[in-house]
Amino acid sequence: MDGEQRRGSFRSFFLGGLVGASAAVAAVNRRRRVQRRRSRARGLAAFESAPCYLELLEQERASSEVQRGG
Repeated sequence: MDGEQRRGSFRSFFLGGLVGASAAVAAVNRRRRVQRRRSRARGLAAFESAPCYLELLEQERASSEVQRGG
Protein backbone atom coordinates (compact mmCIF):
# COMPACT_ATOMS: atom_id res chain seq x y z
CA MET A 1 0.00 0.00 0.00
CA ASP A 2 1.46 3.30 -0.97
CA GLY A 3 0.92 6.55 0.95
CA GLU A 4 -2.01 7.75 -1.15
CA GLN A 5 -4.04 4.54 -0.72
CA ARG A 6 -3.22 4.40 2.98
CA ARG A 7 -4.35 8.01 3.44
CA GLY A 8 -7.59 7.27 1.57
CA SER A 9 -8.28 4.22 3.72
CA PHE A 10 -7.64 6.18 6.90
CA ARG A 11 -9.91 9.00 5.73
CA SER A 12 -12.66 6.53 4.88
CA PHE A 13 -12.28 4.82 8.27
CA PHE A 14 -12.37 8.18 10.07
CA LEU A 15 -15.47 9.39 8.22
CA GLY A 16 -17.24 6.07 8.83
CA GLY A 17 -16.50 6.31 12.54
CA LEU A 18 -17.74 9.88 12.62
CA VAL A 19 -20.99 8.95 10.88
CA GLY A 20 -21.48 5.97 13.18
CA ALA A 21 -20.88 8.05 16.30
CA SER A 22 -23.33 10.72 15.19
CA ALA A 23 -25.94 8.05 14.48
CA ALA A 24 -25.45 6.63 17.98
CA VAL A 25 -25.86 10.07 19.55
CA ALA A 26 -29.01 10.70 17.51
CA ALA A 27 -30.48 7.34 18.60
CA VAL A 28 -29.85 8.12 22.27
CA ASN A 29 -31.49 11.54 21.94
CA ARG A 30 -34.50 10.05 20.19
CA ARG A 31 -34.90 7.42 22.89
CA ARG A 32 -34.80 10.09 25.62
CA ARG A 33 -37.46 12.16 23.86
CA VAL A 34 -39.76 9.15 23.50
CA GLN A 35 -39.36 8.25 27.18
CA ARG A 36 -40.13 11.83 28.25
CA ARG A 37 -43.28 11.85 26.12
CA ARG A 38 -44.50 8.60 27.62
CA SER A 39 -44.21 9.91 31.15
CA ARG A 40 -46.44 12.92 30.46
CA ALA A 41 -50.17 12.73 30.94
CA ARG A 42 -52.10 13.12 27.73
CA GLY A 43 -55.51 14.42 26.83
CA LEU A 44 -58.05 14.87 29.61
CA ALA A 45 -55.72 13.31 32.18
CA ALA A 46 -53.27 16.17 31.65
CA PHE A 47 -56.02 18.71 32.20
CA GLU A 48 -57.42 16.98 35.28
CA SER A 49 -54.02 16.86 36.97
CA ALA A 50 -53.31 20.57 36.35
CA PRO A 51 -52.97 22.63 39.56
CA CYS A 52 -55.44 25.27 38.36
CA TYR A 53 -58.11 22.61 37.77
CA LEU A 54 -57.51 21.02 41.17
CA GLU A 55 -57.82 24.45 42.80
CA LEU A 56 -61.11 25.03 40.99
CA LEU A 57 -62.44 21.71 42.28
CA GLU A 58 -61.49 22.67 45.84
CA GLN A 59 -63.29 26.01 45.49
CA GLU A 60 -66.42 24.34 44.13
CA ARG A 61 -66.36 21.75 46.91
CA ALA A 62 -66.02 24.48 49.55
CA SER A 63 -68.84 26.56 48.07
CA SER A 64 -71.18 23.54 47.89
CA GLU A 65 -70.48 22.76 51.58
CA VAL A 66 -71.31 26.36 52.52
CA GLN A 67 -74.57 26.22 50.55
CA ARG A 68 -75.56 22.96 52.24
CA GLY A 69 -74.79 24.46 55.60
CA GLY A 70 -72.04 22.03 56.43
